Amino acid sequence: MEANFNQPQRQSSIGVLVMFIDSLQKFSRAFLPILLIWFFKAKDVSKIYIPLGIIALLFIIGLIAYLRYLNFTFYIDDKNDEFVVNDGIINKTKTTIQLDKIQQVNIHQNLIQRLIGVYALNVDTAGSDKKEGNIKAISHSMALALKSKLLENELNKEVVFNDVLESVQVNNQKTETEPFLKINFLSLIKVGITSNYVKSIGLILTFFFSIMENLRQIGKEDVIDGDKIEKTFNNYPIVYSILLLILVMFTIVFVINIGRTLIKFFNFTIAKQKGSLLLSYGLINTESTILKPEKVQIVTISRNYFQKKLNVLEIKIKQAVSDEKKQKKSQIEIPGCNVIERDEILKLIFKQLPEKGTKMQPNFRKLVFSIFLTIVLPLSGFFLFGNYVKNEILQYSHFAIAYTIFFLVILFFGFRNYRLFISQNHIIKQSGSWDISNEIIEIKKIQAISTSQLFWHKGLNIGSLTMHTAAGNVSFQLGNYNKIKEYVNLWLYEIETSNSNWM
Repeated sequence: MEANFNQPQRQSSIGVLVMFIDSLQKFSRAFLPILLIWFFKAKDVSKIYIPLGIIALLFIIGLIAYLRYLNFTFYIDDKNDEFVVNDGIINKTKTTIQLDKIQQVNIHQNLIQRLIGVYALNVDTAGSDKKEGNIKAISHSMALALKSKLLENELNKEVVFNDVLESVQVNNQKTETEPFLKINFLSLIKVGITSNYVKSIGLILTFFFSIMENLRQIGKEDVIDGDKIEKTFNNYPIVYSILLLILVMFTIVFVINIGRTLIKFFNFTIAKQKGSLLLSYGLINTESTILKPEKVQIVTISRNYFQKKLNVLEIKIKQAVSDEKKQKKSQIEIPGCNVIERDEILKLIFKQLPEKGTKMQPNFRKLVFSIFLTIVLPLSGFFLFGNYVKNEILQYSHFAIAYTIFFLVILFFGFRNYRLFISQNHIIKQSGSWDISNEIIEIKKIQAISTSQLFWHKGLNIGSLTMHTAAGNVSFQLGNYNKIKEYVNLWLYEIETSNSNWM
């Protein structure tokens, strides 16, 4: 029986349990440090009060969860073409979303929801900096029906691609779902061992310092014996200790990368659905996301040397967002594609395969300026500090040679790969020293263009270009300024005369 979304609907009755766990998690994140400090410090409190306090707390959280479930309703107002969500216990809120403003409708399922047998659905619009219409517990059939209903307005619209009108009619037709691409297990392993080194090291350091800070707050910082660790490393030669530390760090990084990739992107599949792409993936938290090609703003394809040898690459897709902080979180990642699969995805998104056209490269002063900022200034500060403040640090001056060589290589390859390619319909910015990325944007989707030129660059005829899109900016620095201005005038004319309807 088809659900009647014109009438207010409640979540599944088992959603009370989801609300309870969600409220418990929020309370724990807010008050757990305080409770831990109280537990360790309050020695004179009778032990009987602890279980009584826990029971009372669970009762209050359960009552809040039930009231949240009771007051949460959602429905579609066909008269005004709106999706309406009512929520709140004391402070009641009513969220109204215009159907034609809906950017994405995502269905996902975390571990708790999977155990209970319900799904979550949230609505994303280009005009908001957060997910709206967040429904935490509905059945899979209702989630699919609601998603189809919310996107029905969008799918029935006339869409323009490359100045050719394509009328997409979906009334009285079956939903088309063609299996198109599935990322296999081996490809995920390849991506896991060849990417995200810096991110993983940052996560390790963040986790370590967070643990130390929490232990310090509860007076248990002596749990980790720093002197014992230091003595262990002092028993070995310094070179051996450094190599051992690097080996341990990279082992942890590999394990984290592989685990993160497999858990996040397990069983990654892409299917065609009514002119859009349906992406499904996830081991613990399952995600189901609709990607509408006409809403895509920037497509980034990246790969490094090892990934090239293993014939895998990563694709990141950005759609229109209203908040810069949200850009990284909202982008869609497709890991482990090969070259053939990449080309097929690009054809589906752009209706043609973007090609690298006329090449524009930066002036060599970009490399010189990067060397000055990255090498000359830090080393000057190091030696000045060593000569005039603390002479002891000069004993590590031999590391300056390794530092200089390493960053010279990085900067040189970064400069060599820094290019802008311009074709009739697309602009491709290439950058990167190790992970080489190509950012692809359609000229007709550029919202604004900025050019800049410092006064000492006028005689050299070099300047910078920034292309503003609804998913972020793409910049190219220190290119031929006359060429930049010629292209900007051409692009502005094409944007003004284009009748593309992608918003």
